[in-house]
Amino acid sequence: MTSERVLAGLDPEQRAAVTAPAGPVCILAGAGTGKTRAVTSRIAHRTLSGEISPRHVLAVTFTARAAAEMRHRLTLLGAQGVQARTFHAAALRQVRYFAPRLLDGRAMPELLDSKVRLVTLAAAKVGLRTDRAAARDLAGEIEWAKSSLVEPAEYVIEATKALRDTPHDPTRVAEVFAAYERLKRSGGVIDFEDMLRAAVWGIEEHRDVAEQVRAQYRHFVVDEYQDVNPLQQRLLEAWLGGRDDVTVVGDASQTIYSFTGATSSYLVDFPRRYRGATVVRLVRDYRSTPQVVGLANAVISQARGAEARLRLELVGQRPAGPEPDLRIFTDEPAEAAAVAARCRALVDAGTPAREIAVLFRTNAQSEAYEKALTEARVPYVVQGAERFFERAEVRQAMVALRAATRSIPGETPLPTAVAEALTAVGWAPDAAPAGGAARERWEALSALVQLAEEYAATPEVLPIGPAASVERPVTLADFNDELARRATAQHVPTVDGVTLASLHSAKGLEWDAVFLVGLSEGTLPTTYAKTVEQVEEERRLLYVGITRAREWLWLSYSVARSPGGRARRPSRFLPQLDRSGGTERAGAAAPGRRPERRRTQIVSCRICGATLLAGPDRKLGRCPTCPSDIDEELHERLRDWRARVAGAQRVPAYVVFTDATLVALAERRPGRSEDLIAIAGIGPRKLGLYGEAVLALVAGATVDAVCSEKTFEISS
Repeated sequence: MTSERVLAGLDPEQRAAVTAPAGPVCILAGAGTGKTRAVTSRIAHRTLSGEISPRHVLAVTFTARAAAEMRHRLTLLGAQGVQARTFHAAALRQVRYFAPRLLDGRAMPELLDSKVRLVTLAAAKVGLRTDRAAARDLAGEIEWAKSSLVEPAEYVIEATKALRDTPHDPTRVAEVFAAYERLKRSGGVIDFEDMLRAAVWGIEEHRDVAEQVRAQYRHFVVDEYQDVNPLQQRLLEAWLGGRDDVTVVGDASQTIYSFTGATSSYLVDFPRRYRGATVVRLVRDYRSTPQVVGLANAVISQARGAEARLRLELVGQRPAGPEPDLRIFTDEPAEAAAVAARCRALVDAGTPAREIAVLFRTNAQSEAYEKALTEARVPYVVQGAERFFERAEVRQAMVALRAATRSIPGETPLPTAVAEALTAVGWAPDAAPAGGAARERWEALSALVQLAEEYAATPEVLPIGPAASVERPVTLADFNDELARRATAQHVPTVDGVTLASLHSAKGLEWDAVFLVGLSEGTLPTTYAKTVEQVEEERRLLYVGITRAREWLWLSYSVARSPGGRARRPSRFLPQLDRSGGTERAGAAAPGRRPERRRTQIVSCRICGATLLAGPDRKLGRCPTCPSDIDEELHERLRDWRARVAGAQRVPAYVVFTDATLVALAERRPGRSEDLIAIAGIGPRKLGLYGEAVLALVAGATVDAVCSEKTFEISS
């Protein structure tokens, strides 16, 4: 193939990127605009024209799959001999080659394939006990620090500046970090970040190594440049050695990995760092229909921040397709059932199951869709995560639930029994812990509690005569049987099925039909997105999800998590959804369930007026950053009273009132029943059970006096 033939079929913007002169080139490539074609054609055009030698080119990607795709395309274009590797693979190759020279004849140390085991030992060294989820979160923090060029002694300050949601107090994380580094050195092993650092050190501190590397690699291409972290950028600069023949490709609107240390700042600042750089914008979208492209543009047009300066307005190139399907459901089971029914219809109409995807914000959301697809007899595969019932924490929880049938009284309400049993595996109801893995574990166990609440709402009907029957409340043993049935049903192996994936793991993939589900406030954006920057990254996650669809796109959210539950609002990122709440469209409800029109209850901070999303914040009636005016003495009396009531009822204390509700009572000091019912978490039932006692305590009564009043009965 000749260099001129390489240019055939390129659109004007792609052609401009391919034929740009030697030197710094920045290709801003929107989703579906053919960025891989552009960069491989640029390499092939330059090598086939004789401008550069293929053996002097290093193309860097972020996944082995992307590197393999790039090598395949370069081979088809006739550009054999180009090195296309991930950052880690390129660094590993160089460190192994130069190790004898850098290490006085010794080979490269053994490379850790995972930090978790060593982090667990490091935590124990500093007196911190951890389970596997906590160790994974600590390992993630260490990876962020090392990728951000942060040393253990600097961690506390840098983590605070970066507003990190640390799994433990930053000082404790720093201690684990330092102990991990000591253990690693004493064991003679290195991790992946050490390998990148070794490659940098070898070039920066050894002139002969630098000369050899730079003689080998003279022209660089970096894919997904918005995802580069400081350590990777340092390695790229070491490779370049002051030269500027580098082509970077990226899309600031797809920056979704900042929690790992990735930053789009290098992409945003590229034209300033390289004066006179060629900047090309690819905006013709060949993947999605104009209808999907239009919605993607509408969502990202509201973006703010540094990334928004490089926002691209895509132009759809495909023929017109169906409008995106926007739906609201009464609850999550109805939403999942409708999604499964539509998947079944698509498959029956000829769409391959592998060309359908259901995407959600967190892996814990997958269980409802695994169940619904199983019941609809639609095969599925879980991308980037274990199936729900295969997760370690869920298996442990099921063991604890079976054991609890011997210790929890049979008359205990099922949700209470399940919540009590799960305390044995470290679950607590009030708030998710910090740290991604620990939070994901908590959410998976919370999903079991939610399942129990739904299952308890369907009591067994027993016949007692020819024309009579009686309802029997479901028991913990019944629930265990139901979980076993679901686990068995969802262990059926599938090869070609609907993809279930989180939005993060869907990046770089595409399907004919995409379902974006659970698009409610508190889920997308997640309640853990506290800063403007974090909220904007959540917006970009939705943008990434939308741009995965080629032709057919469904977006949905449910007003309540479970039937009859508290109402939620649709995601703020969906400009076309009715903000007042609403219902599913006619015919979309699950069989036997009539949709009800429900209004979303909006709770605002009583101090600053901001809308409150997180459950504990809604109970308190204020933002976590707004000042507390708690009555400490009242709070202690409420805690004492709750303990007595819980003891008399033989239930966990949180069943009476959660800690957050007690704090809200001690802060707001309600004087009337109307004031009590206004506190999130206190409904008519709890008002009837405990309202008189709480109002008496707020008015100044002692706990002894309240508990001895004949007007107050401790009721189960």
